[in-house]
Amino acid sequence: MPELRRDPITGRWVIISTEREKRPTSFKLTVERKGGFCPFCEGNEQHTPSEIMAYRSNGSERDTAGWTLRVVPNKYPALHIEGELNREGEGMFDKMNGIGAHEVVVESPDHEMTMAKMEPTHIENVFWAFRDRMLDLKRDKRFRYILIFKNQGEAAGATLDHSHSQIIALPIIPKLASEEITGAKAYFNYKERCVYCDIIAQEKAESTRIVEENPDFIAISPFAARFPFETWILPKQHSAFFENAQKKEYESLSKLLRIVLTKMDRALATPPYNMIIHSSPFYENTQDFYHWHIELMPKLTKVAGFESGTGFYINPTSPEEAAQFLREASLSG
Repeated sequence: MPELRRDPITGRWVIISTEREKRPTSFKLTVERKGGFCPFCEGNEQHTPSEIMAYRSNGSERDTAGWTLRVVPNKYPALHIEGELNREGEGMFDKMNGIGAHEVVVESPDHEMTMAKMEPTHIENVFWAFRDRMLDLKRDKRFRYILIFKNQGEAAGATLDHSHSQIIALPIIPKLASEEITGAKAYFNYKERCVYCDIIAQEKAESTRIVEENPDFIAISPFAARFPFETWILPKQHSAFFENAQKKEYESLSKLLRIVLTKMDRALATPPYNMIIHSSPFYENTQDFYHWHIELMPKLTKVAGFESGTGFYINPTSPEEAAQFLREASLSG
């Protein structure tokens, strides 16, 4: 059973999950994969845990070919869904059982497909899968926060190159999410406005850090970007919860995300990247001041000792220059 342990100095929680050492390195697929084996490819359904849900267009049976998207439990989960939290102290330290959910969204049956190559309607289906799983996991009262993220490429942490995302439901609110919420609440208490809505208004007024926008969403290089070409995508309509978005919004988001990812591929030679959906925790009254959004972070530099020791990030590319470079990137090869 994994454990959640709390650092008594920073308040940060850490997952101690020794079982993940058992992950097979033989599944670390790269461009040399030709003839290799991928458990996420269509026809290999028996090599993953039984699916939680799938989108199928031909009425095919569960855990068989014929799907367009599958959600399965992670074979090597960071947290286990069975059991109780059993919060306890160990001297001055706090810990609890590593209870949570860890799921994988296999975004396409095609091994060579990436999100940048998908049709917007297919990307929209990925967002609907995220929403469906969030709404289902929210019913479990042990969970307080859901993180949805995508690691694209080995340098971004992916151990399989078949396009997929991950969903982790946690019994605690992570420190970074808590800091973000605290900052947004403090801004709201001072100005009685959402800080993210104000960011959108200022970025539209200045326009120098806008990468792309449509009637419903805006993509920007944030003013204090931590990484080169870090990009945020924000809904123009204020909302704290990703899972509360409507069909029109998912359609619009899918079109914008595809454009941004395509521009990154063209401008930066198909970089590895992390994509994270920031949404409000459950059971928290954040609607007035929090604003859900997506963060895209190409892996172009390495976090080294200075960043780890200070919490400061060194970004060698200004957000204004990055936004201009992406704006001007071609959408065709």
